[in-house]
Amino acid sequence: MNGSSDNHLVIDGCAVRVVDAPRVAAVRERMPAAEDLRGTAEVFGLLSDPGRLRLLVALLDGELCVCDLAAVSGQSESAVSHALRLLRAHRVVSVRRAGRMAYYRLEDAHVRMLLDLAVAHTEHTHALRPERDEDTH
Repeated sequence: MNGSSDNHLVIDGCAVRVVDAPRVAAVRERMPAAEDLRGTAEVFGLLSDPGRLRLLVALLDGELCVCDLAAVSGQSESAVSHALRLLRAHRVVSVRRAGRMAYYRLEDAHVRMLLDLAVAHTEHTHALRPERDEDTH
C-alpha cells in the first residue's frame, strides 16, 4: 500500500480516494490473509451447489449414511459419495465408520452455525420479497 497526500491511496498505480483514512487502515489491518480468504471462498463455493447444500441441511439433524442421504436428497448414491468426498476434503463434513457402514456428520459447530444463518437469512429475505405475479414465470 502506497499512501499519498490529499486522502488518496495508490493501489497498483490507480489512485483511489479515501474518505476515512484511519478506518481504512484499521480495516486493512484486520483483513484476513489472502490464503484464508481463498479458503473461505472455496467453502462458499461448495455451499453454492444446491445438491451439496441439500446434503448439508439434511445433516443438521445428525449423522446419516450415504444411502439415507441419497434418499433424503433425491440424488444417486454415487452423486452423494462424490459430493461427500469434496465436503470432507474441505473439512465441512466428517465420517464415522462402523464396520462397513460410514456415517457422515457436519464437521463442527462453525459449519452448523453457517448453515443455520444462511437458511435463516434466506427465509427472512424470502418473507420480505413481494409476491411474484404467476404470469411472469
